Amino acid sequence: MSDSSRSSCAVPSQHTPFSFGMEPKTLAITAIAIASTPFALLICWNFFLPFLFRVFSRTVGSTLGWYLRKLTDGRRSLIIRATTENEAKFRESKSSAKDSSSGSNNSSDDEGWENIDGSILGTSGNGEKGDRDWDGIVGFFHPFCNAGGGGERVLWAAIRATQKRWPNAKIVVYTGDHDVSKDNMIARVKNTFSIDLHPPTIHFLYLSTRHWVLSSTWPHMTLLGQSLGSLIVGWDAFSLLVPDIFVDTVGYAFTLGLSKILFPDMPTAAYVHYPTISTDMLQSLDPKTSVGSQGVNAGKGVGFKGAIKKYYWKVFAAIYSWMGASVDVVMTNSTWTQGHIQSIWGPRRKQRGRENAIAVVYPPCAVSEIESQIELSEESEKKRQKYIVYIAQFRPEKNHQLILQSFAEFVKTGTPSAKEAKLVLLGSVRDDNDSRRVYKLRLLVNELHIKDQVVFQLDAPWSEILQWLSKAFVGVNGMWNEHFGIGVVEYLAAGLICVVHNSGGPKLDIVTDVDGEPTGYHATTTSEFAEGFEKALSHPDPLTVRRRARLSSERFSEEEFAKKWLAEIEKLVAMKM
Repeated sequence: MSDSSRSSCAVPSQHTPFSFGMEPKTLAITAIAIASTPFALLICWNFFLPFLFRVFSRTVGSTLGWYLRKLTDGRRSLIIRATTENEAKFRESKSSAKDSSSGSNNSSDDEGWENIDGSILGTSGNGEKGDRDWDGIVGFFHPFCNAGGGGERVLWAAIRATQKRWPNAKIVVYTGDHDVSKDNMIARVKNTFSIDLHPPTIHFLYLSTRHWVLSSTWPHMTLLGQSLGSLIVGWDAFSLLVPDIFVDTVGYAFTLGLSKILFPDMPTAAYVHYPTISTDMLQSLDPKTSVGSQGVNAGKGVGFKGAIKKYYWKVFAAIYSWMGASVDVVMTNSTWTQGHIQSIWGPRRKQRGRENAIAVVYPPCAVSEIESQIELSEESEKKRQKYIVYIAQFRPEKNHQLILQSFAEFVKTGTPSAKEAKLVLLGSVRDDNDSRRVYKLRLLVNELHIKDQVVFQLDAPWSEILQWLSKAFVGVNGMWNEHFGIGVVEYLAAGLICVVHNSGGPKLDIVTDVDGEPTGYHATTTSEFAEGFEKALSHPDPLTVRRRARLSSERFSEEEFAKKWLAEIEKLVAMKM
């Protein structure tokens, strides 16, 4: 073979089939770069981004904060002056009212404020002289303060306790309820919750951007959208007034994070009713986990869309942790919520040197009112009927379907208790979606052949709810991971024997033993609920269980809430003294 033949034949290529024309050295460098990308991203996330965040907050953030303080100095002066003038007018009108009603047994609403039990005031754990004379401004961020629900009861009870503890402090509520005046708002709080507020020291500042936190504004990526929207509403609030202490009583962690970026020295507090995202939520996406069949997003983490949802939720959880960890004082409404917030916020709080432990502060419930309205005695026991009541809004997570199916299974047993029993669904209908949900539940009742034993009571007033509580036998709750369960506390206070979902607040905090004896039953499946109904309705000594339940409910009174609330807020005041 000639030399020329050899040169045209089998000379090995310098490139492997998968080198795509790269030199070995270049290929090795590329492979190392690709392999190290996850580590580079990790370093960026844990070191570089936090560094940029700190630089931003110390420069741009603080500059914007300084600008907002200057912008709102005029309104601060107006609020201070208006408080002084209102207080003088209030005292004058009160003195005139006392003179005109001399000798009368009637008392005004103003006197009701003065007569609030002083035991809720507590004592300062800080020992600071003059602490009671603190006269700063406390801002409460609650854009939907006129909603009239359990979250609003927390807000108003917190404000009342704060007013009593620091009479000279000014209270500002950031709200989007433009259609309600201050006088009407205070009157509604009195009528709805029997809470007396001190008018001179409370002020309402009206937000113009509340629509940014509505779920309807964010039909896709709702969690992130509402959280980003809360930044807009938070900026709106601080553009109206920068308070001395900032308190969020709704659950907008991003707003609290924004406050620390703008005002690093401003003490902040969060009362968390429910974590925006939790480990249970993340696990529920996977149908193979223990909670993969629970909640409104059960099993939705499969397939391509499911993988995207999982990734999105994990990223959101990381941002949520970052924002929430900045809060100085954190209160949760239950042990369940505390555990999840500790899991999500705790590690970063420790990194940032947040020394205050996350505290459980049970929401104030109408325990005293129910006790005064509903008698527990041998005589009242004769008036009880085999009613099972479920007090809950007609929302998907309340799982009315589970309770109806459980009740149908119970009815099929044909026991004496099952033949007499009736299920009463008490709940509000907020919109067309709720109306359609009620319609579907009525169809289900027909399909289950229990129409004659199920009662729907829609939008029942409190007076009617009290009537049902006074004559019912059992109270039921069907929601998985109910964060607390004010309705369940109302069952206890009314002396009902509880059958509740074996999760969340009802399990961990509310339906617990008293002196080693039960106050109700826990259930998860339809069969377990049916068994619970049978045990409760056929109990040989129901009055004893009712008395234990009422005794247990006293842990959730307004007085207990006020004491624990003030113990936490005192920490913030101490930071300003």
